[in-house]
Amino acid sequence: MTLLAELTRLLGEAHVLTGADMAAHVTDWTGKYTAAPMAVLRPGSVEDVSAILRLAAAAGVPVVPSGGRTNVTGAIMTTGGLLLSLERMNRIRDIRPEARIAVVEAGVVLSRLHEAAEAQGLYFPLWFGARGSAMIGGVLSTNAGGSNVLRYGSTRALCLGLEVVLADGRVLNLMTQLHKNNAGYDLKDLFIGAEGTLGVITAAVMKLVPQPLAHATAALAVRSIPDALRLLNRLQEASGGAVEAFELMPRSYQRRLAEARPDLGQTFAEPHEVTILVELGATAPRDATPGPDGSLPIVALLEDSLAAMMEEGLVDDAVVARTEAQRRALWARREAAAEITYARTPYVDTDIALPLDLVEEFLTRIHARLAELDPGADTLTVAHLGDGNLHFTVFPTLGGPEMHQAVLTAVEDEVEALDGSFSAEHGIGLSKLPSMARRKDRVALDVMRRIKTALDPAGLLNPGKVLPD
Repeated sequence: MTLLAELTRLLGEAHVLTGADMAAHVTDWTGKYTAAPMAVLRPGSVEDVSAILRLAAAAGVPVVPSGGRTNVTGAIMTTGGLLLSLERMNRIRDIRPEARIAVVEAGVVLSRLHEAAEAQGLYFPLWFGARGSAMIGGVLSTNAGGSNVLRYGSTRALCLGLEVVLADGRVLNLMTQLHKNNAGYDLKDLFIGAEGTLGVITAAVMKLVPQPLAHATAALAVRSIPDALRLLNRLQEASGGAVEAFELMPRSYQRRLAEARPDLGQTFAEPHEVTILVELGATAPRDATPGPDGSLPIVALLEDSLAAMMEEGLVDDAVVARTEAQRRALWARREAAAEITYARTPYVDTDIALPLDLVEEFLTRIHARLAELDPGADTLTVAHLGDGNLHFTVFPTLGGPEMHQAVLTAVEDEVEALDGSFSAEHGIGLSKLPSMARRKDRVALDVMRRIKTALDPAGLLNPGKVLPD
């Protein structure tokens, strides 16, 4: 019996896709990468995944896990391998409000977990533009970040336990619900951010937090990034750490937004050098109960803080959302970032992390480098400034692949000089393999390769990703 025949017997014909039936699964969100798998498999249980990996191991065929296909680095591409779509494994197995945990399968869409948590008066605080299609297995496999990392941490910080199928088909049960567990190595963290190269994540225990009872959201115009960081620290102190998001949208971003999405409008009549989208979340009733005049204490706190900083000259202008519609309009302008970035070509996109107090220095240094490389090059910056994660994009006007490489090298040089990282929240996939080869510590790469060999000696799990040759 051939491998495909065995897989069909296991899963049923409806869940082994070949030929034209694979079309929806073989391209990523950017359209930059196209896969050519032998088949797309749609398992319905961890037992199915275990059996698939045993069969694939016996046949020596690679297996590449796939979730909502919102990845932008080519992490789910394969030629001749089996593409493992976890979309059918979409059960929320349990939500335990008293323990504030959710037990979910890898195919659960992020927005569905948001809804399920909210129905219990709780919140799953991983929030980004692709939440309507990204799946739990994918966000764990890339250690996704998003807008709320400042307050709640990235995906790794939100995960207590995992269920993982290893390359030989064995099921590794790490589904602990414990906040403290020092029983040997923390194997869970090996698989988070590994992009399916060490095992296939099939389920997880995720943390839930109190649902914000009210938000205070505003767009602020400030003169510089250092001023913005002083503003952030002041708001954190005034609110007791209630700042959930602190997003940077400088002049370059506002200009591109006006070009690509004029329907979203502009917050300010004139663009400013630095625009910040800030949001505070109130979880205590005292901060979310309207006063006699109908105002919310959390909003009043933000307004009072901003008024004081405007008097000091730290804030030039501010627009505070008065309604949920106004709040959504402010966020829509920020969440259009990927759309307006990838709609213009050619581009060199980066996903970098820097110490917060060196973000301004990086931008100064890289723009000086770009002026030497390509004086006509345009740039676009948008950032999760509260955690130092910049999405810095260059639109070159000169050269082809050589210029692309020169720009990328310049960015990496300046990031490395400032003790930053060339990869913040999107993972490595295919697109950052050259950066891994150039920039990752040699000893770290050696240790990572040894771990990969120990867990996947035949190299069949998502081969060619994360680790450079």
